[in-house]
Amino acid sequence: MKIVISIDSFKDSISSFEAGHALQEAIKQQFPDDIVKVFPLADGGEGTVTAMTQGLGGKIVPVEVMGPLGEAVSSRYGYLPDNEMAIIEMADSSGLPMVPVNRRNPMDTTTYGLGQLIAKAMDNGCKRFIIGIGGSATNDCGLGMLTALGYDFYKADGTKAGIFGKDLADIASIDTSHVNSKLKNCVFQIACDVNNPLCGLNGCSYIYGPQKGATPQIVTTMDEYISDFAQVAEKAMGRKGRDMAGAGAAGGLGFAFHVFINGNLTPGVELILGTIGMEKELIDADVLITGEGRMDKQTAMGKAPAGVAQLAKKCNPDCVTVALCGCATDEAYFVNEHGIDGYFPILQEPMTAQQAMDKDKSKENLGLTVRQVMNLIHRMK
Repeated sequence: MKIVISIDSFKDSISSFEAGHALQEAIKQQFPDDIVKVFPLADGGEGTVTAMTQGLGGKIVPVEVMGPLGEAVSSRYGYLPDNEMAIIEMADSSGLPMVPVNRRNPMDTTTYGLGQLIAKAMDNGCKRFIIGIGGSATNDCGLGMLTALGYDFYKADGTKAGIFGKDLADIASIDTSHVNSKLKNCVFQIACDVNNPLCGLNGCSYIYGPQKGATPQIVTTMDEYISDFAQVAEKAMGRKGRDMAGAGAAGGLGFAFHVFINGNLTPGVELILGTIGMEKELIDADVLITGEGRMDKQTAMGKAPAGVAQLAKKCNPDCVTVALCGCATDEAYFVNEHGIDGYFPILQEPMTAQQAMDKDKSKENLGLTVRQVMNLIHRMK
C-alpha cells in the first residue's frame, strides 16, 4: 500500500516535518512493506518557513531586521540554494504578536523589516521567493518594505517620507531610480488567502485594522491615506491594483507586491503544494494522511489539511483521505464535505492541555492513532 503523509504543524507542540516522520515511523513498524512518502504542509502562514525548508532540504538563515515598531528584532528566512529560493513569512519581521497589546496601532507600524529580509536573501543569491503574508501588524501598504528595497517616497515639499502607516498621508511622488537592481531578476509568489480589495468598507483598513489596534477614527483616516497613496502609486508605476482581489491582504501588501514588484498572488495551500510537487505521488496513492492541531469548521474553509485532501481526490478519487488532530470541535464534521473522509483526535486518555502538547507525547499519540487507522484500512483493502 502507498501512503502519502502531509500533515500541518500542531501549534506550540510539533512541526509539520516532525509529525510526518513520527507517522511514517509508526506505519513502517506496523506495515514494513508499505511505501510511505512524507511532504511538508503549510498554507503560507505560521510554520511555512520551517515546514518547507525542512521538507525540501534547505536551511534556516537567521538575520536581524527592523521590527514593526522600528526596533531591531531577530528574524529568519528559509534558503534553498539549489533552487535559488527563499521562503519568507512576513510575520517573522512584521507580525502582530511582535507588538504588545498596549502599543498596537497600525499608524505606527512598518513592513521595513520584510524588505530587509528580501534584500538579504537576494544578496545570498536568491531569485525565487515564496512569501506568506498572513499575521501582519501593519497597514502601511508596503511602504516600509518598498523603502527598504530602494524605492524613494517624497512629500510635496521634496523631503523624504517616513516608513510607517501614518506616513502614507505625506506621499506626493515616487522615485524608482535607486531601486535594488537585483529585483528585476526575481520572481515573487505571494501566498494570499484573502480576496479583499485595497480600500473601502471591504478593504484592509476597515476589515483588518481593528484587530491591529485601529480605532474607528483611525480606520477611516487610514483608508483615506491608502486611497490617496494608491492613486500616486498606480500613476507612477503604470499598473492598476487597488480593486484587485487580495490587494488588501496584510495591510495592503498584496497591492504593493502586484503594483511595484509584479508579484503573483496565489492561495497559500495551492502555492505550497505546487512548489513541493506532491501531485505526482498522489496519483497512485492509496491513502493520504493529513491533519492539524485543532480541527474545526475553519479547517474546511481553505486551510491546509482540506486543501491537500481536495488535491488528493482530484489526483485520485479512490484515495482514502484521513486527518489526525489534537482535538476536534463539534463543527469539525464540515471537513467531510471538503475532501476528508474521516478525522480522528489522537488523545488516548484524559490529560491537561500542557501534557497533550508535549512534543514526545504528541509523537506517541500520533503513532498509536495511525496504527489503528492503518489496521482498519488494511483490513478493508
